[in-house]
Amino acid sequence: MKKIAIITGSSSGMGAEFAVQLAEESALYRKKGNSVFPSDEIWLVARRKDKLEEVKNNILEAAQKSSRPDFYPSIKTVPLDISGSDGALKLKAALEEENESEKKNGGIEVNVLVNNAGFGTYGEFASTDTMREMQMIDLNCTSLTGITGFALPYMKKGSRIINTGSLASFLPLGNFAVYGASKAFVLSFSCALRAELKDRGISVTVLCPGPVSTEFANVASNGARKEVRHGLSPEKTVAHCIKASRKGKFYSMFAFKWKFKAAASRFVGRRAGAWFTFKFCKRPSN
Repeated sequence: MKKIAIITGSSSGMGAEFAVQLAEESALYRKKGNSVFPSDEIWLVARRKDKLEEVKNNILEAAQKSSRPDFYPSIKTVPLDISGSDGALKLKAALEEENESEKKNGGIEVNVLVNNAGFGTYGEFASTDTMREMQMIDLNCTSLTGITGFALPYMKKGSRIINTGSLASFLPLGNFAVYGASKAFVLSFSCALRAELKDRGISVTVLCPGPVSTEFANVASNGARKEVRHGLSPEKTVAHCIKASRKGKFYSMFAFKWKFKAAASRFVGRRAGAWFTFKFCKRPSN
């Protein structure tokens, strides 16, 4: 049976880092003789084929420099727009096709699913592009839900789901209203899913980072803010998350200040949080 790790949004940022580090994890645990964590193949899923090829080549170069390149998983680029129900169905079809082609070997198992694809939009809701906000919900919520549901039939005891939420999951945010709401959905869905899958031995980990140095701000601001302010390392953020998922932990927050803010949110009213962030946390947008 072929074990596959699927990473959405893997063309850059944390998604690309998940791909690199999960490949390294597979090689390391295969060397140790562990049969649970290693993947035979990693699927890199995103729209930008050229960027996916770059990530693939980086992993292959790292494998060749290692002492046992044969321990590394194969890398498959899957250039797809996975947004919305139609996007999730495209990935479902790809899984069905792969399972059929591997039928003589027992089919496929999805041993890791990283739902990382997503984006945000800065600005007051009344001033933002409504179509863009709906597209955000399609990607951040609908496709994540669909892909998880379509991957679950291929998951077994020991499989892992990692959903990328946000520190924005914990409170409503002015000037970031739809993004915060979409990530609150991810957190709530992940928590309920974890309870449902516990007896099947499938773990669910939700990554809830604060600012990380990725393309996020440039996309969210439509070019008005090129870099994430006070962004922390994507490498360390992802490494902490993968380790948490191996241990079966639910939350992953690498930085102490992220953990502190998440805990403090329990004592801040929703309306107070929304008002304060609207008044004092302005975000630029073109």
